[in-house]
Amino acid sequence: MKEQPKTLLQMNNVTMRFGGVVAVNGVNINLSEGRLAGIIGPNGAGKTTVFNLISGVYDPVEGDIRFRDQVISGKSPSEITHLGIARTFQNIRLFKGLNVFDNVKMATNCRTEYSFMEGVLGLPRVWRQEKESAAEVERYLELVGLLGYENTWPENLAYGLQRKLELARALATKPALLLLDEPAAGLNPTEIRELMDIIRRIHKELDMTILLIEHHMDMVMDICEELWVMNFGKVIANGDPEHIQREPEVLRAYLGS
Repeated sequence: MKEQPKTLLQMNNVTMRFGGVVAVNGVNINLSEGRLAGIIGPNGAGKTTVFNLISGVYDPVEGDIRFRDQVISGKSPSEITHLGIARTFQNIRLFKGLNVFDNVKMATNCRTEYSFMEGVLGLPRVWRQEKESAAEVERYLELVGLLGYENTWPENLAYGLQRKLELARALATKPALLLLDEPAAGLNPTEIRELMDIIRRIHKELDMTILLIEHHMDMVMDICEELWVMNFGKVIANGDPEHIQREPEVLRAYLGS
């Protein structure tokens, strides 16, 4: 009998309020290891707030969030990154003053094992890890299609390439779970198709669990194995894309009946 995949991420009755506004209302999500899944819904449905809760930007006022059976609610974003969750943002956030290579290299520092003093002394372990990190950076740049841009300043990249750089930087933390917040925002149809291929490749070659938020329905329905649909802070449907497209409540709330 085939072994059932383990649950990687759990949101248990999670609620988030901002003053009198309930942005997320009793959300339950169970994401299994190895899935390529998505969260969809109208603007203001609470999707990005869910990502902010998972990544530690906000603490839920009710409920808890578990990653690999460990409660992560209340932990800082840096702690959550160390545990194995990385994310990208709707608005690109790159390190100015660092070239493409160093933008990605910076993200590997969260996994540095040598001490400050070892770094000062330049001990063999330092050089070995630095060499390994450089090779990893090249691997991630190749994966997203940025080889050859290593010495380019991010601000000189076209918008679509900046999106790829942000993705490579997230991969450099070696996450078990990758959160993509509207990765296709601002991209043209050709760039969206390239992005879809990159996401599929990351999912397959790195055996990475991916959860994305996206408004491009063609993209979501094509690449996602499972979807959660949100409206007014609540999850109103969960299932595979074929099931979701037949749900009357989803059609009324988002896809249009």
